[in-house]
Amino acid sequence: MRFTTRVFAMQLIAAAVVIAVCVSAFALLGIGQLRDEAESTALAVARTVASDPQVRADVASYAGRESLDGEALAEGALQDYAAEIVERTETLFVVIANDLGLRLAHPDPTLLGERVSTDFTRVIAGDEVVAWERGTLGESVRAKVPVRSPDGDAIVGEVSVGFAPARVFADAPLLVALFVAIAVVALAVAALVSTLIRRRLERLTRGVQPEELGGLLQSRAAILEGVHDGVLAVSDDGRVRAANAAALEIVGDAQAVGRRLEELDLPPRLRAALTRALDGEAFVTGELVLADRVAYVEVRRVRHEGRSLGVVAVLRDRTDVVALAERLDAVRAATNAMRAQRHEFANRVHAVRGMLAAGRIDEAQGLLGEFADRGALPEEAGIDVADPFLRSFLAAKRVEAAERGVELRIGADTFLVGAVAEPEDVAAVLGNLVDNAVTAAAAGAEPRWVEVSLLDAGEELAVTVVDSGPGVDDPESVFERARAAEDDVSSRVHGRGIGLPLARRFTRRRGGELWLAEARGVGHGAVFAARLPGVMRSRTADDGEDGMTAEGDAT
Repeated sequence: MRFTTRVFAMQLIAAAVVIAVCVSAFALLGIGQLRDEAESTALAVARTVASDPQVRADVASYAGRESLDGEALAEGALQDYAAEIVERTETLFVVIANDLGLRLAHPDPTLLGERVSTDFTRVIAGDEVVAWERGTLGESVRAKVPVRSPDGDAIVGEVSVGFAPARVFADAPLLVALFVAIAVVALAVAALVSTLIRRRLERLTRGVQPEELGGLLQSRAAILEGVHDGVLAVSDDGRVRAANAAALEIVGDAQAVGRRLEELDLPPRLRAALTRALDGEAFVTGELVLADRVAYVEVRRVRHEGRSLGVVAVLRDRTDVVALAERLDAVRAATNAMRAQRHEFANRVHAVRGMLAAGRIDEAQGLLGEFADRGALPEEAGIDVADPFLRSFLAAKRVEAAERGVELRIGADTFLVGAVAEPEDVAAVLGNLVDNAVTAAAAGAEPRWVEVSLLDAGEELAVTVVDSGPGVDDPESVFERARAAEDDVSSRVHGRGIGLPLARRFTRRRGGELWLAEARGVGHGAVFAARLPGVMRSRTADDGEDGMTAEGDAT
């Protein structure tokens, strides 16, 4: 049996039981009320008869007699009066007896003068008695009232008035029929309500039974928590219905489920994508740049049996992938620069060797001096950085900047004592800062320049990058900018929009920080500063004074 059918049956059974109990209770109350009315009527009639002056006088005349003439009593006034009361009140009987219980009036004249069939001692003692008893005329409800003498000093007899059960419960069939009709109507209403509830349940659960709902919940939990991507489900009314831990982490609100979109502090691009999908677009994609994360978003509308269930957003955290790409680009640039340095160094060594073999000692010494002053690459001239990795890396960046008409120079306050121990993180952070500074400088007026200052203290490296660009207009959201539009070719440059959040992620992962020191200043644009703990080491004897080994290879 289906769950909705079981619910329907249980509701009907429960309603039937309640209705039966209520009808039974009201029936008992109605029957009890009929009994009370019959008892009250019998007592009132008996009191009326017992208080009649003529009855009191006639009964008093028979007080104390132990034998009576039945035939005389049948022709007497009391018998006629009692018969008149029976006819007028439709009672079963009106019996009048003296103080010894001998009948003075009775519906059956043959019983006159005989003792009554029920107990009368309490009545003769002065009590009024109402009870259901069985006498010569069968079972009846009867009221017994004492008859007092005309002067009221003594009890001289009794009056007993009875109603037959058929007379008492004459209205019972109508009452029961009314209750049954009410029960049938109530049961029909209950059946109608149960049917509506059943249909509502089936519509809400789409025909899925509770046993299946348990499995669906387990499957839902397994799907939501078993995928690495973030999943965010939003109903048509704009309320978040489901979200896994990955989505909540990307969104940044652990209490997002159950709340409306306007109540959440969502990234603008995510809110816009969800709104567009809710407005009717079947498929919306985009890229989010959060505080220190990069996520790719896909939003799709979901339908079941032609009915819209809302939208589902899949958020793929691409931070690690993009970060790895940034680090690889930085390392590739440094590797290319150092490869060129090694190649140039080998060429110069061969040139010196040839000069020495030819006896051109003065020319060889001059070439060696130029090599010592300018470095292995011509681009290294003016890059006064002792660490060979940084010198080569900055030389490569200098070439890239020159291609865009920007001069890359080293600040006068640059001073490095140690050597780079973590080139990947240093290259990623420094490379992003330089790339963004070059982009800003290229957008500014001439002269266009970028200045890099480096300072180490133990294992910590401090970096400051200043550019000649227009500065930062919105310092509060500089680390939250979205990637430039895909159709804006001029703004698609390395690291723009994503580089700064990733660079800050690298620094924070090491316990450092990257910040905007100054949005713009006199004679310069933005100033970015970074602190990178644990990326430097002490220079060894093999590094030499300028960080080169005896063979000339970079360490």
